[in-house]
Amino acid sequence: MKTEILTPEFVRKICAVARETGRFQRRERLVFDPARVEEKNLHDYVSYVDRESERRLVAALSRLLPSAGFITEEATAAYSGEAWCWIIDPLDGTTNYVHGASPYAVSVALAHLTDGIVAGVVYEPCRDECFWALKGGGAYLDDRRIGVSPVAALEAAYIHVGLPYDAVRHGAAVSALLHRFYGKVGGVRICGSAAMDICDVAAGRVDAYVEPALHIWDIAAGMLVLREAGGSTVDFSGVDWLDAAPDPQAWASSPFDVVAANASLQKVFLQAVRECL
Repeated sequence: MKTEILTPEFVRKICAVARETGRFQRRERLVFDPARVEEKNLHDYVSYVDRESERRLVAALSRLLPSAGFITEEATAAYSGEAWCWIIDPLDGTTNYVHGASPYAVSVALAHLTDGIVAGVVYEPCRDECFWALKGGGAYLDDRRIGVSPVAALEAAYIHVGLPYDAVRHGAAVSALLHRFYGKVGGVRICGSAAMDICDVAAGRVDAYVEPALHIWDIAAGMLVLREAGGSTVDFSGVDWLDAAPDPQAWASSPFDVVAANASLQKVFLQAVRECL
């Protein structure tokens, strides 16, 4: 079964599912009704588009691999100890989406209990770009192989900083990060989609990215894309998330602090981040 699944052809089928969901999102935004947006937590939005996108993803991915469980942002399906597990964020960047901004993305990862995350797909509908990776097989943007930037000097780095929804808990740390980097590096920007932040590092468009308190569905696919592109995603103590023992039950409820960077920059960037905490 593993050899049948762990192929580029299988990952391209995941890409096709993500693309179809993204096309639905792009069409729906033309007639989007802001009155149908709900606030799950303070400034943390969910829309009917999130829920319908997730329903479509779960249905299509269940056909691809019926034996797999699910970890999903909107709890459309569940994980019950299966050997295979889909990890999906149907619409990463909902706040961007409901305000007519970009980027936003469909993020799909596949994990195995013994092998960890083995496949990752992130589709960005606004630019019609599909990032994908197979464990040990490299990282791709559509049909082009991608790699991280060679930037090694922090003062030259182009950095993305993410803003957690809980400003009460994380506001001081984010303010310290912005104060540390703004005006002292090559550039600082806020994107609004963690999946795309990490993929932009993988593609060499961004040199490093930091954000506290993410969820596994925000980052699972992007982490594999970045590793296969030559970078890494570590927590604030420097532990690579992909090196931890696979534990889908714990993943579903754990916060993920993320420092993503190219290999040349990771050590110095992590040190600068830790000085802000």
